[in-house]
Amino acid sequence: MGALGQAAVATAAPPKAAAAGMPMRVGMVVASIGDSGGGVTEALRALTRAVHRPPVSAVDVFTLSGPAEDGLADWGGAGLHHHAVRGPSSFSYAPALNRSLGDHPIDLLHLHGLWMYPSVATRRWRAATGRPLVISPHGMLDAWALANSGWKKRIARHLYEDDNLRRAACVHALCEAELLAIRRCGLTGPICLIPNGVDLAPSTTPPPPPWRQALPRQVRVALYLGRLHPKKGVAELLRAWHLATAGGRDGETWRLAVAGPGPAEYVALLQDEIAGLGLAGKVWLIGPQFGEAKAASLAAADAFILPSLSEGLPMAALEAWSWRLPALLTPHCNLPEGFAAGAALRIEAGPQGVAAGLKALFALTDDERRAMGRRGRDLVAARFTWPRVAAEFDAVYRWLLGWQDRPPSVDLG
Repeated sequence: MGALGQAAVATAAPPKAAAAGMPMRVGMVVASIGDSGGGVTEALRALTRAVHRPPVSAVDVFTLSGPAEDGLADWGGAGLHHHAVRGPSSFSYAPALNRSLGDHPIDLLHLHGLWMYPSVATRRWRAATGRPLVISPHGMLDAWALANSGWKKRIARHLYEDDNLRRAACVHALCEAELLAIRRCGLTGPICLIPNGVDLAPSTTPPPPPWRQALPRQVRVALYLGRLHPKKGVAELLRAWHLATAGGRDGETWRLAVAGPGPAEYVALLQDEIAGLGLAGKVWLIGPQFGEAKAASLAAADAFILPSLSEGLPMAALEAWSWRLPALLTPHCNLPEGFAAGAALRIEAGPQGVAAGLKALFALTDDERRAMGRRGRDLVAARFTWPRVAAEFDAVYRWLLGWQDRPPSVDLG
């Protein structure tokens, strides 16, 4: 914990017994709350809804994006504060963010994501106020992520990011693998180990989406759901699908639906792969899926696949389990609980490894796939619901404020 943060806790904290029910004001800071934010945005939105419980705890969200298209209701009544960006979006310089953070009465600030101007603003806020800062890297400190555009990140670490991380009151890890990655970066302060959460899927099944209605009813569907990005292994998945289905009966009984937003040039690359591999009519790019459309796509699928090379803790996998879908995951998805519970098949990244996993999926009976999906739903209900996750964060926040004892989720290094 940074010296200023320690001083704030030591001098401002009331007796713990008296502080148990004290109102708490939390600020969440993130670069974007739009759809482009992907899993980070989804996780933050759900966490905010779960933590924002006035008068016991109130949340304000500070972002650099424009007004949310889906309005205030999706954020559970939390305050949303938008700040104009100047210059390149890759850094997103937003000087108004500094003033905004200073103008709001915040007991504790929680930064989501790295490398952009919010890191600079939260660093200044911590130095000016001496109040606790929590940082969630969301997988951005693992080896693959650090190597991607590595020279830019080395500059950012030297100028502001390393100092912000070292002086944070607590860094948040989504899983054991991320905790180790954070330690390998030389950070020796407190780290709280708290996973992402998910809302359990409803018992009612939504109508099938248009893409599913276009397929024969007897065809089974494997669903990829996530950003279309090289680190997700989507191009490798297409090549694996070709390897696993070429010339066999599985190519007639299974289809692959690829859902998610991505840059136009990468989508074009995927379309070229589909054409070049002769997968037209076998693989469908169904575009971004949000809200009701995403629920309908999950409900219409028979299995879920995420062949990622790098993840924090993927929301999409938890959502798939909540819809009782068996999952194919790489170890880089950081969900070993799924393998241990029999809710997922382990696949190795790359076309050959993914193809082997697909063949194992195709060999399962309907009853075996449904049993895997039920085990996934049970796993989510036991360990990954948002009320449970929010309670763990609440305990960390109140410990950092000196209002209660250190919770078991915190590793002191």
